[in-house]
Amino acid sequence: MNKYKKPLLLGSLLALAISCQTQAAVSADQAAKLGTSLTPIGAEMAGNADGSIPKWEGGLPASSGDRFADPYASDKILLTITAANVDQYKDKLSPGQVAMFKKYPDYKMNIYPSHRSASLPQRIYDAAKANATSVQLAAGGNGVSTFKEAVPFPIPQNGLEVIWNHITRYRGGTLQRTVMQAAVQANGDYSPVKLEEKFAWPAYMEDGVQDGDKNILSYFTQEVLSPARLVGNVLLVYETLNQVDQPRQAWVYNAGQRRVRRAPQVAYDAPGTATDGQRTSDNLDMYNGAPDRYDWKLIGKKEMYIPYNSFKLASRSLKYDDIVKPGHLNTDLPRYELHRVWVVEATLKPSERHIYAKRVFFIDEDTWQAAVVDHYDGRDQLWRVAEAYEFQYRDAQVPWLTAEALYDLQSGRYLIGSLTNEEGNGFSFGEKFRHNDFTPDAIRRMGKR
Repeated sequence: MNKYKKPLLLGSLLALAISCQTQAAVSADQAAKLGTSLTPIGAEMAGNADGSIPKWEGGLPASSGDRFADPYASDKILLTITAANVDQYKDKLSPGQVAMFKKYPDYKMNIYPSHRSASLPQRIYDAAKANATSVQLAAGGNGVSTFKEAVPFPIPQNGLEVIWNHITRYRGGTLQRTVMQAAVQANGDYSPVKLEEKFAWPAYMEDGVQDGDKNILSYFTQEVLSPARLVGNVLLVYETLNQVDQPRQAWVYNAGQRRVRRAPQVAYDAPGTATDGQRTSDNLDMYNGAPDRYDWKLIGKKEMYIPYNSFKLASRSLKYDDIVKPGHLNTDLPRYELHRVWVVEATLKPSERHIYAKRVFFIDEDTWQAAVVDHYDGRDQLWRVAEAYEFQYRDAQVPWLTAEALYDLQSGRYLIGSLTNEEGNGFSFGEKFRHNDFTPDAIRRMGKR
């Protein structure tokens, strides 16, 4: 039997492959399922047959208290998957996850009771319902028509629509975060890189939406705070909504040269900032950028063990040395739960180039966050496996992540990013940004040596 469930989504037949033509929005009758048989952003409301995945009942409520307090701290481990018993559970794992057990005899996954904790502001739910009947893919799928807030395709018809939900999902409107990233060698050695990043979506800018925002999805800056040899280097990105009309725009300020340059190379498989070649530009946030180099196929849905409710991993009592270990993260810290995921396969087009010939995405139905991604090289061999450690920021009602890891199964190295354990709150939502905070002149002012 096929290990993937046919993606019927309670009666809405979904295509298993896409064409390059513009796709139609769903009918009003289909959209009416949002908030009834489907959650407001399109997940199945009901639990699974045996109750191991519960019904969605609104997620964790908004809270102004300590975002790091673990509401599930009393949960007991249901089972632990190890190299000795992984074959019993491989139907609920990705091939990349299974490969981690084969490569590292000490690797394990602690499986906990599942909690559907994802919660978003009501306006995002309202926007998703409006989007369902109005938003379409651009010709070729390399962009979307104008949509409200987030989740343009809550009832997706193909793999590209699922990926656009991941790319455009709600992340708080504006935020500033200070994070640690490290390229970890096979023996566990690493040099921490501290980054300050700012994100802003035009509708949340203090000076309002401008004429130039018509095709802008978001603005982004990334400044290196340490180590000293990289201090002052700054990246600026304008992420576009319809990338057929206008590709991503990027600039870099090089502190050594003391000048700003256009950076068209900050895309696709160009190396990511200070990653020792262990991440591509489009690996950040599990996947970002234009999807035009791949053919996208919706395989279906499946129940899968994915990182979830990662409060223990986010603990302020941890130091980075407690987390970063040879080969992989400290496996006592991540929490895995059984959840339903969308499975999308991306295959490199014959006319295009990329270091990843194929990627398989496993995307959480409740958040549209890519939870696990398997990456294959040009020989169709598993190369890298990525995991996003999901975390509900209750104070902002934002389900995002508290860490992301990209494991190289061939070299034994890995990249860990978005860690904030030693950075106070790390993520600060609702920042008051203006358009002049995201200009080449602005990053020139930010740069320093």
